Amino acid sequence: MSARNFACALSIAVALGLPGVAAADYPEHSIRFEVGQAPGGSTDVVARLVARQIGEILGEPVIVENRTGNSGSIAADFVAKSKPDGYTMLVVSSSYSINPSLSNLPFDPKKDLAPVSLLAEAPFLLVVRPDFSAHNVDELLKLADAKHGALTYGSGGNGSSGHLAGALLSQLSRHEFTHVPYKGAGPALTDVIGGHIDFLFASVLSSSPFVHQGQLRALAVSGAKRSAALPSVPTVAESGVPGYSATTWYAILAPAGTPEPIVNRMSAAARTAMHAPAVVDVLRSDGAEPMGSTPAEFKSFLATQIDKWSALVKRFGIRSE
Repeated sequence: MSARNFACALSIAVALGLPGVAAADYPEHSIRFEVGQAPGGSTDVVARLVARQIGEILGEPVIVENRTGNSGSIAADFVAKSKPDGYTMLVVSSSYSINPSLSNLPFDPKKDLAPVSLLAEAPFLLVVRPDFSAHNVDELLKLADAKHGALTYGSGGNGSSGHLAGALLSQLSRHEFTHVPYKGAGPALTDVIGGHIDFLFASVLSSSPFVHQGQLRALAVSGAKRSAALPSVPTVAESGVPGYSATTWYAILAPAGTPEPIVNRMSAAARTAMHAPAVVDVLRSDGAEPMGSTPAEFKSFLATQIDKWSALVKRFGIRSE
């Protein structure tokens, strides 16, 4: 191809916004990561941690903006309606897969946002107070039988990840518990320490210090494998409830229609960032496991999560507050 013909083809491609050309120099300026949770929360912490690394990899700053409200759906709707050019993306937690079954959203989480990468996954700790009579999951279930469903567990609110972790235990073990919703995970943690509720699925980050100090006792980890932060604590599944797995996770999505090469470039940067020693050390110290996935891998994971929690919400008639 002559230089003149190449220049002509290039100008047409640019005018049409073809993906290959759009991604060639991406990024040319700063990128925004929208977060639907407040500053200082776990999603915000992960977003800022990975944004710093991705910015260094791509050579342009990645700025985190907190756009809170409606369990993260305000930020998700904003990104879904943003220009699909790779400069506005969304960092979410596992609530993104739960929200569709709890309320009518102004966007379609499966169609309006494109999966980029699963960043990290973290289990919960099933914790009780030190003098609680059950010392493992089997004893907890026997106690639930003896109390005929009156055994209580708390969560950060109706429809929260902690609530669904307890509902999943009830479903798979075929035991009944009484759910006590709180306005946030902090008050629930305080009340399990104080003995006002019997047990709690708490984040490793918030509860492990109390476990180490002897103010709480960990019966099990909610993930499919043991936590590097507390390797001696068994999983719920290996404690007698096969197939049990409930975690919180963090991921990046882009507006639907974002050119595939741009999505792939951001995904590759995220995968590299998640294996940087600085990121790995911080996440593992907080009980999370760095992941990093391709868009296709995250798409499959997300679809499974949405279907899983939707079925559970329907089964228990769970409503958001």
